[in-house]
Amino acid sequence: MSTLSLFRDDAFARDCDATVVSVEPGVVRLDRTVFYPLGGGQAGDQGWLELADGTRLTVLDTRKGATHDDVLHHIDPADAAKLAPGSRVRALIDWDRRLRHMRLHTSTHLLCALLPYPVNGCSITAEGARLDFHTDAPIDREQVNEGLARLVLEARPVAARWITDAELDAQPQLVRSMSVQPPRGTGKVRLLEIEGVDLQPCGGTHVANTCEIGGVRVVKTEKKGAMMRRVLLGFVE
Repeated sequence: MSTLSLFRDDAFARDCDATVVSVEPGVVRLDRTVFYPLGGGQAGDQGWLELADGTRLTVLDTRKGATHDDVLHHIDPADAAKLAPGSRVRALIDWDRRLRHMRLHTSTHLLCALLPYPVNGCSITAEGARLDFHTDAPIDREQVNEGLARLVLEARPVAARWITDAELDAQPQLVRSMSVQPPRGTGKVRLLEIEGVDLQPCGGTHVANTCEIGGVRVVKTEKKGAMMRRVLLGFVE
């Protein structure tokens, strides 16, 4: 089963009209969605499914199903009982929360450019982000913060494009993550490019320009093993 995932081509889409495809206890599938499902380290979206009479059913979390484009909207089972296949709804994400994800996710790409080591773990929530780098090199927090601030101020364009699996196979250096591999099976892979800064496969949501990141900083660095350095990002409120 597949869902048309509108967020893959337009991370700024906040809502869409959709048809309910299936309903299970606490789980709703739609024919299309703006909700990003947990994956690649980024938290799943929350928000609402709005009925024709204006009633809003809360989406508690969004996860992937059996396939890459099978998107599961998790809601209270009592709310799920109000829906049936064929029902028309309006899907609305919690935009403030999503925007924080987008700002932080784009920041992790800047971090990858500043610290050119393989990544062995990632987590992006509305509160902060974590990247684990496979290296024994010390990390200068202030130096990294200066680099982040510079790249944000440089207002670098951010855009996604698609390449084939074969094109990615011919450029293995594009894959920076050791723990999360680009999704395969559809014949194409999504690349995220920050102009002149970073280019790597990524299915997450991002801002359109680094200036939209705003204030972010490294709040902590940790040595997690002989060959792992953890970097924690947070907002400058």
